[in-house]
Amino acid sequence: MPDIHMSNSSTSDPIWKRSFDIEWLNRFSDHCMVSHVGIEFVEIGNNFLRARMPVDERTTQPLGLLHGGASVTLAETLGSTAAHCSVDETHYCVGIEINANHIRGATSGYVEGITRPIHRGKMTHVWETRITDSEGRLLSTSRMTLAVLEKEQAQ
Repeated sequence: MPDIHMSNSSTSDPIWKRSFDIEWLNRFSDHCMVSHVGIEFVEIGNNFLRARMPVDERTTQPLGLLHGGASVTLAETLGSTAAHCSVDETHYCVGIEINANHIRGATSGYVEGITRPIHRGKMTHVWETRITDSEGRLLSTSRMTLAVLEKEQAQ
């Protein structure tokens, strides 16, 4: 895998345990729901991931507003991917709970999500994602809990 492409906007030590970059993240997410709704990873920081998603016919509800489920899809994509990249190769993470508060709507353009860890333990992770519009206004905030599982050893 390629090296991590880091943003200079975070001064803490990197939390990532795997080698990856933006191109790898976007290829990794190809041919699944992530690419179907147009989610694109755009930035890796020392302790965060950022992605954007279009507000279009794939992500809106019948009234033309960004669908709450699309916002949760962006949040779960960011939290799951970040958790996966922050555990070593002998482990993986699976979501066990996510919640979201939708604060304001969007009808066009792109929304952007940024996720950061609240807790990174041996058995669970908790990641918070904030989704904003192009003006920087908060649209949604969510918190995701993931289980950290050990990959089974080949016998």
